[in-house]
Amino acid sequence: MQQQILTHQQIQHKIERIAYQIYEANVFENEIIVAGIEGGGLLFAKKIIMVLKKITKAEITLCKVMMDKKDPLKSGVSTSIPESEYENKSVVLVDDVLNSGTTLIYGVYHFLKTPLKQLKTAVLVNRNHKKYPVKADYKGISLSTSLQEHVNVVFEPKNNCVYLD
Repeated sequence: MQQQILTHQQIQHKIERIAYQIYEANVFENEIIVAGIEGGGLLFAKKIIMVLKKITKAEITLCKVMMDKKDPLKSGVSTSIPESEYENKSVVLVDDVLNSGTTLIYGVYHFLKTPLKQLKTAVLVNRNHKKYPVKADYKGISLSTSLQEHVNVVFEPKNNCVYLD
């Protein structure tokens, strides 16, 4: 049975709040790199960028982060922009759900190979089932769920929602 956790309007509020938090942490930056993990993280990153572009004059650059989420160690992590474009800049790594932390920790590890001004993480849903020491600096909602439950994030035009299965 699906239980709706967040409505479209609630998600919009969370996106705006996270965008303002990112802006406040980067108020003196000329450029912010928003790195969305392929899939829901990339969609969530694009929504954050839409708000950031309205509230800051800083250049906002989208970086797509690609990895095999089931085995990121084997596949490695790659980005849509070269390392030189985010070197010594402020980076925000974005995913839709922080589950075990595997995807986020490998994304963080990838960016830590390059000197950065700062690296922060943002997620829409934090499930609190981490097996790695990674945290979300910006989060929409924290859920205490059982391991058997599944969080399903749906990003559709004018119908974003989060369900718990």
